[in-house]
Amino acid sequence: MTNLNTQYKLSTKLLMALAISTALVACKSTPMKPAAVEDKSPSASTAGNTKPVDNSGADTNAIKEAQIDSNASMDDKNNPLKDPNNILSKRNIYFDYNSDAVKAEYRPIIEAHSKYLLAHPDTKVVVQGNTDERGTREYNVSLGQRRSVAVKKALNLLGVKDNQIETISYGEEKAVQNCDNEDCFAKNRRADVVYEGD
Repeated sequence: MTNLNTQYKLSTKLLMALAISTALVACKSTPMKPAAVEDKSPSASTAGNTKPVDNSGADTNAIKEAQIDSNASMDDKNNPLKDPNNILSKRNIYFDYNSDAVKAEYRPIIEAHSKYLLAHPDTKVVVQGNTDERGTREYNVSLGQRRSVAVKKALNLLGVKDNQIETISYGEEKAVQNCDNEDCFAKNRRADVVYEGD
């Protein structure tokens, strides 16, 4: 009988330790770094007509600058959101492994979407956070949410109102494909900008 009581006590202690360690892992979060956004307003430039230098290394030669007509309807056949040569058709912001920091190379995309949203104040977007399949489901949902919020904050810093942006996390549920290598995993570490009605 004593041996049975000892086993029961050890099992109880083991379960308690497991529950506590699971709770601590589930509560762990990575502090969010503020999104860095360059101020391109006329008052920010002190040297007349100087253009800001783009050190992001992003190749934007094949991408047209966002042309925004505030009178154009979303059903327009010339809709910039659907033009593959327009930067507004780029809707994915990719992240490094285990990170929610928006990389500098995606600033032009975020800036173009913010300009569009500012010109169309009735337009709404959902920023969908996604992760690769590594990590627990709970962790991936949390990381996906942090990624969507990081993109939302970058849009907010550029003047887009909260009522135009909704954030959601899909974690690993909306993977582009099942993966077995780093190049594939990288395609799933993203936030997608989805316009209402798309």
